[in-house]
Amino acid sequence: MRRHHAALLLTLLAPAFLGFSLGALPGIAQAQFGPQGPPAVGVVTASRQPVTESTDFTGRIEAVNRVDIRARVTGFLQERTFQEGQEVKAGDVLFRIERPPFEAQLEQARANVASAQATLENARVALARARELQATGAGTRVALDNAQAQERTANAALLGAQAAVRVADINLGYTDILSPIDGKIGRASLTPGNVVSPTLTESLATIVSQDPMRVVFTVSSRTAGELQTRYESRGGANAVVVRVRLSNGRPYPQAGRIEFIDTQIDRNTDSLLIRALIPNPRRAGVQAGTAGDRALIDGQFVTVTVEGTEPVQAIVLPRAAVLQDQGGNYVLVVDADKKAQRRPLRLGQAIGDQVVVEEGLTGGEQVISEGLQRVRPGQEVNAGPAGAPPPGARPPGAPPGAPAAPASPAGRPG
Repeated sequence: MRRHHAALLLTLLAPAFLGFSLGALPGIAQAQFGPQGPPAVGVVTASRQPVTESTDFTGRIEAVNRVDIRARVTGFLQERTFQEGQEVKAGDVLFRIERPPFEAQLEQARANVASAQATLENARVALARARELQATGAGTRVALDNAQAQERTANAALLGAQAAVRVADINLGYTDILSPIDGKIGRASLTPGNVVSPTLTESLATIVSQDPMRVVFTVSSRTAGELQTRYESRGGANAVVVRVRLSNGRPYPQAGRIEFIDTQIDRNTDSLLIRALIPNPRRAGVQAGTAGDRALIDGQFVTVTVEGTEPVQAIVLPRAAVLQDQGGNYVLVVDADKKAQRRPLRLGQAIGDQVVVEEGLTGGEQVISEGLQRVRPGQEVNAGPAGAPPPGARPPGAPPGAPAAPASPAGRPG
């Protein structure tokens, strides 16, 4: 009986509760089914600001001077006077070849000179005697001619012997293998006791100069033309500096200057080679010749940035404001009638989360950067500064019952 009365009571009260719940939320019902206004969007003003123009490429570090050390004479390697990886100066002795055989050759050449001098003196005496006999009529013309020929032969033999002395002396000097440049020397391919000669295919060691270094990179012919157009009126190569970023992502603090632009475009890659000089000083507090004493190493890959020496005024927009379709890049701007209009763009370099606009905007336009997914070209919008709360929103941190932010007469948050 009690269960029957409880069920009957719920049946009578259910419409009352349902009516109360729907009637207590009139605002929600109206918000769901009432008329919609123009979509709220955030805009930024397309204004000009100073921008340092830059373009990135992939490059490689190269030494200005690179020398493969080779023996100039054949002999036994007697001594190596350097530590692999150390820095050497021009004129430093790197290797020594066994000297006694070359000293003996020099002594033999000097003895040949003495013999040639004696032969020449004897020939000159014979020539003088032949001339006296010819003058008195006791000698013949044939004897005089023979004496003159012998004197000339002896003189030529002396000159040859003297040249042999010079050659022997030079070869003796080649037993000390010297560094032709300042730089850092690599590993030695042979140890003392081995026979070395000029015909060896492998060099004894390699020296690369350290400061300055070159950074070499290639630029597509199209990009080269754009760079030329951009900087030609400002001084060409003198209007840019070259910076590098190491493979670990760290920027290198020293800046370089372009020293060479190739005179031919590579027909296989349609690219132009550019070379720049960049300082490579020794790091403070690091001992010379140790690993890592200089940041730049011959052969390493780096990211090369070519940037202008002076900033230029350019329009910069948030990258989020730029849209793209088959027609290219474009933005939506708010016109005088508060409608969104499409503007095609030609973009320049990216700077973090912003991008430079090269063509398409003149400055002063209101560009939509927030709420783009709710807008179509030609649609009326309710524009406000990007990042500001939309009209009717509660201030940040306000309790649920706090009043909404007032709207300005133009429809933007006050």
